[in-house]
This record gives sequence, structure tokens and C-alpha cells, in this order.
Amino acid sequence: MVIYIYIMKKNQILHYPRLDTMIMVEETIQKLNFYPTKTELWKKLPKKVMYQTFCLIINYLEEMGKIYVNGNGTIIWTWDPKGIKKYLKKGLIIK
Repeated sequence: MVIYIYIMKKNQILHYPRLDTMIMVEETIQKLNFYPTKTELWKKLPKKVMYQTFCLIINYLEEMGKIYVNGNGTIIWTWDPKGIKKYLKKGLIIK
């Protein structure tokens, strides 16, 4: 019974992120001059964020294609709309 309650609590989302929190995480990733792990990035944030909420943001950014989390767990910022527009103007076809 105790294990079932633990698993149920573990999968519950306690707090959804606000927009300003998501923007803060995105800006922090962009400003860092190295590829941080999730824990390193979490510690570098200017304001405290619950780790579960932070993980939701990371999962969202990864699903949206804004970041890539490689096998080592390092986070790489991949979103570059200005760069894509530049290549589209040159005639590059993206599938």
C-alpha cells in the first residue's frame, strides 16, 4: 500500500510553470557560455524554481525543438529562427 501511494504521488504534477518562469529558463540557457546539465542549469537560474516544475519546462522545450538533451544529459540550445530565415532566403528547402 505504501509503495502504491508513493508512485501515485511521484507522478502527480504539483505546480505548473508560469510564463515568466519559462522565459527565465530559456534566457538562462541562451546566456550560458557552456552546455549545462539539468542540475547545473537549475542551480544557475536567477530565481528558485521547484525541480519538478523545472523538469516540466525542460521536457516542454525539448518537445518543441528549442533544446536538445544529449546522452550525457547536457542541454544544447537549438532554436534559431533568424538563422533559418537566412537559409530560406538563400533557397534552402527544409523537409
